[in-house]
Amino acid sequence: MDDQLAPAATMTTSDHTATPDRAVKRLLASVPFASATSGLGFAVSGYFLALQVQAVDADAKVANLALVQAAGAVAAMVAQPLIGVLSDRTRTRAGARPPWILLGALIGSVGLITAGQSTTIALLMVAAMTIQFGFNALAGPLSAILPDRIPIPLRGRYSTLSGLGSIASAILGPVVASLFADRIPLGYLSATGVIMVIVVAFLVLNPEPDNRGLPRPGFSVRDFFTALWVDPRQHPDFGWAFLGRLFIFGGYFMVLTYQLYLAQGYIGLSTSEAAKVVPLIGVVGLPGFLVAITVAGPYSDRIGRRKPLVLAGGLIVAASTLIPLAAPSVAGLFASGAVTTIGFGIFTAVDIALVSEVLPAKDDFAKDLGILNIATTLPSVLAPAIAAGIVQFSGSYGAVYPTAAAVSALGALAVLPIKSVR
Repeated sequence: MDDQLAPAATMTTSDHTATPDRAVKRLLASVPFASATSGLGFAVSGYFLALQVQAVDADAKVANLALVQAAGAVAAMVAQPLIGVLSDRTRTRAGARPPWILLGALIGSVGLITAGQSTTIALLMVAAMTIQFGFNALAGPLSAILPDRIPIPLRGRYSTLSGLGSIASAILGPVVASLFADRIPLGYLSATGVIMVIVVAFLVLNPEPDNRGLPRPGFSVRDFFTALWVDPRQHPDFGWAFLGRLFIFGGYFMVLTYQLYLAQGYIGLSTSEAAKVVPLIGVVGLPGFLVAITVAGPYSDRIGRRKPLVLAGGLIVAASTLIPLAAPSVAGLFASGAVTTIGFGIFTAVDIALVSEVLPAKDDFAKDLGILNIATTLPSVLAPAIAAGIVQFSGSYGAVYPTAAAVSALGALAVLPIKSVR
C-alpha cells in the first residue's frame, strides 16, 4: 500500500523510539496549520462579537455577550459528539474523517460571513451557533486523527504541534482581527479565505485510505444518545480527564470571554484603548508559549509520563489569573497573559496525548473525543454566565479573577486520580 494511504497507527507503538514514516511526517508537519483553522475561526469571531455586541447595546453588553456565547456553545456541544458518531461510521473512498472536516470548514465559514453582516443580537446568536457548529464539526474528526494514525510514542510530539497551531491562532487571531476593527465584514471574509485554503491543502496532503470495505457499525437516534453517556464508574480515567478539562477551561473562559470588558471595567481603559490592548496580551506571552509547548510534548514522550506536566500546566493557568488582582493595570494584564500562555502551552501539549490514552473504545475514537471536547465547549456556556453573575452580584469585574483561579486549580488536580496514564 502506498505510504500516503497506509494508516500510521500500524507502526510499532510499544516503545518510545518509534520513527515516523513519510505519511506521519506529513501529518506532523501540517497538523499545526490544520489545528489553527478552527482556532482562527473562534478567535476572530470572539474578538469581533464582543465589539459587535457592544455596538448594539453598550449598557447590556455583559449579559448579551453571555447570551451569544451560550447559544454558540450549545451548538458546539451538539456538533462534537454528533459528527464524531457519524465520522466513526462513515465509509467512503476518501476515508472516515476528511468529508466531515471539509463540511465543518464550509459550515463554519458560512457562519463567519453571516456574522459579518449581522446587526442585531438575534442575528449574532444565529451566526455564533453556525460558527461553533461548523468549526467543532471540523475539530472532532481532525482530533480523531491522533488515535487513528499516530503511534503512542509520537503522540506527545503530535499533540505539541496540534496545540501549537490551535493556541497560536487563539493568540494571533485577535491581533490580526484588530487590524479590521473598523472593517469587521472584511475581517470575517479574510479569515474565511485563509481557513478554506488551509483545510483543502491539509486534506490533499494527508489522504486517508479508502475504508469502504470496513464493517459499518449500526446507527440509530437511540444509539446516539446512549453513546453520549460514558459511565465514569466503568471508565473512571475518562471521567477524570473530562472533569479536568471542564474546570481548567472553565476558569480560562471566565477571563477570556470578558477580557475586553475587564480591560474597560476593571483596569479603566476606554473602548478604543481596550480594543488595541487586548489583542496584544496574547502576543506578549507568545515567546513563553512557544518554549513551553515545544518542550513539554517531546519531553513527555521521552519520559513516558503525562500527568505531572498536565498538572503543572493547569496550576500555572490558575496562578496567572491572580496577577491582575495584585497589579490592576495594563502591565498586570500583560503579565497575566504571559503566564497564562506558558501554562496553556504545557497543558495543551500534553493533555491531548493524555486523553488519547484513556478513550474507552477503539471503534468510537471520534465520538469519545467529541464527548471529551464537550469539556472544552461547555465552559464557554457556563463560564460567561457564571462570570456575569459574579460581576452583577459583587458589582466588580475584579471578583472574576479569584473565582477563575479556584476553578482552574480544581481542574489541574483532577488529573491526579487517573491511573492508566503515568
